[in-house]
Amino acid sequence: MDTATPELTYGDIRNAAERIVGLTQPVTLMPIHPSPHVWLALEYIQHTGSFKARGAANFTTAHIEAGTMPEAGVVIASGGNAGLACAWAARSAGVRATVFLPETAPRIKVERLRSYGADVLLVGREYADALEASTRFAGETGALLSHAYDNPLIAAGAGTLVPELVAGVPGKLDTVIVAVGGGGLFAGVATAAEEHGIRTVAVEPENCRALNAALEAGEVVDVPVDSVAADSLGARRVSTTALATARRTGAFSVLVSDKAIVESRQALWDNFRIVVEHAAATALAALSTGAYTPAQGEKVAVILCGANTDPGDLV
Repeated sequence: MDTATPELTYGDIRNAAERIVGLTQPVTLMPIHPSPHVWLALEYIQHTGSFKARGAANFTTAHIEAGTMPEAGVVIASGGNAGLACAWAARSAGVRATVFLPETAPRIKVERLRSYGADVLLVGREYADALEASTRFAGETGALLSHAYDNPLIAAGAGTLVPELVAGVPGKLDTVIVAVGGGGLFAGVATAAEEHGIRTVAVEPENCRALNAALEAGEVVDVPVDSVAADSLGARRVSTTALATARRTGAFSVLVSDKAIVESRQALWDNFRIVVEHAAATALAALSTGAYTPAQGEKVAVILCGANTDPGDLV
């Protein structure tokens, strides 16, 4: 974890984009009809099923280039998606990966992790428990400690999504809407969006509001974790980088209910046959509930960040 560098620069994101070219898939954009001004960013069809592949590819490649990847490989704690991306990037580079997950992680994510050849260890009930175990493991084995969101290379990789949105949306993109857990995706997206004069709307579940609470308190604080989207957005605290980015960019912070998240996820299936995680539906819920209401003619991109989910509860 790197807390000594609380802010990203667009230069970090530009470097990441150059580093991962050919490793990740360019984002696919889909307009929502009949609205002429809203696009869905289908990042859930990225490698490993989420945006996390961008940061993992940047992190792994940067350390290999710098000669700082140890023989013990990389270790990470994850609610699932960051672990999948880490294992995928490590396998692609011929590096060993060890992933710690909470015991509550969805079975589909655990099975996919093992399919990537990662050593998978289930510890505790929350992400924080897995994080503590991964830190201990790194100290004992010499493995390189990655982080699901609180690392500048991870956040910079996530930010590479924005130049692709700018290139793909006709005319001038005004706003990007993104779900927030620990803040890696948000920090990268908001930093890149600021460079392009784009507004960022940060969306969290009412009972997983780490960024919202930090903005309210004026500092990073611990929050309760209790949401249908907690498997991806269940960080107890947001990163210092995310808080600094939110303050610097003036990002909008909004909250949505679990009911709205579930309904948005179902609506994506009903209307577009899109299956995503509750975390991805959280971003869309900001529009469906009016938590964020675009102005007339405002062009908006909603990031659907991941789809490592069991679709069995969709009807």
